[in-house]
Amino acid sequence: MTALTAAPPLFLQPLADRHGAPAGLLLSAAAGAIDGWPMTSLQALAQQLPCFYRASADIDAMQALRGIGWKELPAGVLLRLDTAIDKNLPADIAWLAGDWYLAPPPKPNGQQATSRTLALRLVQLVNADADNHEIEAVLRQEPTLSYHLLRLVNSLGMGTGRRVSSFSQAILILGRQQLRRWLNLMLFAARADDVRAPMLLARVAVRAQAMELLARAAGLNKSTQEQAFMIGMFSLLGALFGLALPDVLRPLVVADAVRVALLERGGELGALLALLEQAERGDFAALSAQLAAAQIAVDDFNLIVAEANLWMLGVAAGAGGVHA
Repeated sequence: MTALTAAPPLFLQPLADRHGAPAGLLLSAAAGAIDGWPMTSLQALAQQLPCFYRASADIDAMQALRGIGWKELPAGVLLRLDTAIDKNLPADIAWLAGDWYLAPPPKPNGQQATSRTLALRLVQLVNADADNHEIEAVLRQEPTLSYHLLRLVNSLGMGTGRRVSSFSQAILILGRQQLRRWLNLMLFAARADDVRAPMLLARVAVRAQAMELLARAAGLNKSTQEQAFMIGMFSLLGALFGLALPDVLRPLVVADAVRVALLERGGELGALLALLEQAERGDFAALSAQLAAAQIAVDDFNLIVAEANLWMLGVAAGAGGVHA
């Protein structure tokens, strides 16, 4: 843990293109000197997709960001949506912000309802540490899930030098703990019938990775860091399936600390999730107070935000979900 600094916290909001695919980032930050911002990571982001700051940003910050490839967001090109995408968007709108992708999905037809049932069953089996054969049986009923699992695992380069071509190989190479991660993450990538899926995947990937890194920065042990990752992942399962989160969690085998964090924002992990949600809302005063309470340096938080977005780009690219 490092000493707390006076640098302002920042956050990166995902921007969708006109079709609802993640395609850019918008920086928001509290006022203050930018010494300590993770410029190397921010530059790496700007090399992979359009990255913007608002014209109202601090002059020194704007100059520094321009120097690493970030651009001022043009006036009139961004629309905030909190409901479904309107097919008749104004011609000058290039970017979509807001929480439109958290709105409930359309009522599924027969095939989609079956797919959702299988996906929920898969979540239950994976988190109950069920036998591999039981999990594989569900994947065989829904080939799309298998396809996206293998695509994600291969795209993220597991360091083995081998292409994973079967579920059995994935288990062997990844191990059960990592497999649990990718199976849950894959659920967000496999909803081809859901226009919200690419942005949901982007947001949940940032949340999960940021939660794990925050737990590490707070000095929590490896097992708790793993729980933090899963909390970030589970926090959006309700939005994914169009159900209340308690209803999704009820049949799952999860630790009490995970359930309390998700449903009550209780405990150390619940506080970290609440902290991250404050950053997503741009409530930097509350965020700064929460960081101090958790004894996490603002510089560390800013680096975590940038690194979580870099990790998200790798995940989303593997799922075919980022349009540069």
